[in-house]
Amino acid sequence: MFQTLDHFLRSWEFEADATQRILNHLTDESLKQEITSQNWTLGRIAWHTVTAIRIITSNTNLTFEAPNNDYPVPISAKFIADSYKQANSAFLQALKSHWTDHTMNEVINFLGQQIPIGSLLMFLIQHQSHHRGQMTVLMRQAGLVVPGIYGPSKEEWTKYGMEAPPM
Repeated sequence: MFQTLDHFLRSWEFEADATQRILNHLTDESLKQEITSQNWTLGRIAWHTVTAIRIITSNTNLTFEAPNNDYPVPISAKFIADSYKQANSAFLQALKSHWTDHTMNEVINFLGQQIPIGSLLMFLIQHQSHHRGQMTVLMRQAGLVVPGIYGPSKEEWTKYGMEAPPM
């Protein structure tokens, strides 16, 4: 749980930047990548990651302009990436102008449980990280380069003057 707004903002900045880098690497064709026809496509997961910012925070008193409808999934990777950038910007602006450290302890109903907003914000980060992981696997299957998030991806080791670990 986040105790201060600043702590959340510092954590979110890194996580949102990581998500933006993933979304910026998608292509229109890659949005169709799927594991099976019974699972969400890469595009569906990417779009859900965009809309989840507003959906997850919707039962708080925070209001901001951002997509909040998971379906239909846009067919443009650039549109998805640009929508995330816009949603993130609006979210941050609303947070900074309407919430304080005190807000982190306010209790809301989320998925049938009473939780502090500081816990909701932790859930938001974890939810986004979960879907980033799904996207990176589908990106590999689609033949895309995956940017490193918590360390270099296999294509990035040479930037650090090192060889990628053996397979």
